[in-house]
Amino acid sequence: MKHFMSIAAVAAMTVMAAQTAKAEPQAEVLHWWTSGGEAKSVAVLQQEFASRGGVWTDMPVAGGGGDAAMTALRARVLSGNAPTAVQLKGPSIQEWYEEGVLADISAVAEANGWEDVLPANIAGHMKCEGSWCAAPVNVHRIDWIWANADVLAKNGIAMPATWDEFNAAADKLAAAGITPLAHGGQAWQDATVFEAVALGIGGPEFFQKAFVELDMATLKSSTMVAVFDQMRKMRGYVDADFSGRDWNLATAMVMNGEAAFQIMGDWAKGEFLAAGKRPGIDFLCASTPGEGFLYNVDSFAMFAVDGADKQAGQALLAELIVGQNFQKTFNLNKGSIPARTDVALDDFDPCAHASAQDMAASNYGGSLLPSYAHGMALRGAQAGAITDVVTAHFNSDMSSADAVEMLANAVANSL
Repeated sequence: MKHFMSIAAVAAMTVMAAQTAKAEPQAEVLHWWTSGGEAKSVAVLQQEFASRGGVWTDMPVAGGGGDAAMTALRARVLSGNAPTAVQLKGPSIQEWYEEGVLADISAVAEANGWEDVLPANIAGHMKCEGSWCAAPVNVHRIDWIWANADVLAKNGIAMPATWDEFNAAADKLAAAGITPLAHGGQAWQDATVFEAVALGIGGPEFFQKAFVELDMATLKSSTMVAVFDQMRKMRGYVDADFSGRDWNLATAMVMNGEAAFQIMGDWAKGEFLAAGKRPGIDFLCASTPGEGFLYNVDSFAMFAVDGADKQAGQALLAELIVGQNFQKTFNLNKGSIPARTDVALDDFDPCAHASAQDMAASNYGGSLLPSYAHGMALRGAQAGAITDVVTAHFNSDMSSADAVEMLANAVANSL
């Protein structure tokens, strides 16, 4: 009887496998890549998916650095109708795993040797209790400063290497009637500038203790006061109409010469490139002042779904996302660098080469750090608590000392 049942079980599994193999891959994909460079990048995946016989249903949700997309996702999951694949990253992947709604894609990862081609720290974000639950798309650097080359040249300004140099350049630009810093008044953009300033002023160890370990002494330190002091200066360098502006519109201000600088992740480079702008000629790139490398990894998690066609779609998507061809083509469009370490960078621009070199050096030197502002370092409650304080300070006349006290209290209450 046991032998008969074993044969029956194997037969059933064989039939299921055959059905999955024959199923037309289907994928409803929720993401927030809606700007010019981002839309061009996600189209690469759609085309590759279609070329392999897949049927892609696009579910783009614009705005909020992914906040709006997460609201839409929660509504879908609560209604029992999760999308096939969702753009997720960092600790939010593990949060959804803990809710029991993610699929295991370890079979795809193992068949394609992901362990051998992904950096260990990147791979760690993609695993849930040892099993692969997400596929990494790229590595974005957060702490970039972008500049209009012509504006700087006409005003005799070099790319700043220190925050004092940045402040001096910004003051000179403001005196000439040019907006020094293109910025959008959205919470995640405030947090992006803040963490770049924090890393630059405090250094990697300070950043690790404050925004990864949430060390109270560091959060309350005089160094943190200095970070908020610099943020107060940054507030004075943006234009009066910054409130609610999307990040890509701020990038356009730099492109058009309306503003000199933008502090933003290297998806901004995707906008420059999509507009036909040339690195080193039309625009300049450099890490923000200070030591270290803040990373953000875009990735897709596969949600538990019924149906051989959807499951086949998930397997195909995961395979393509980490495939060499997509990793190269996508990142050339997106402005980021491949998550795989074996993708040749011959066709990438100088900014990408600098990013790859800095990432390798920071990884070796222990200063490769997950971005808190972009959901890589902290869970939502803690990250949100910090950002609420950053935005409150940025949009008021709150003192730096009061901001530090509020920051420590907010973090303590979020734990």
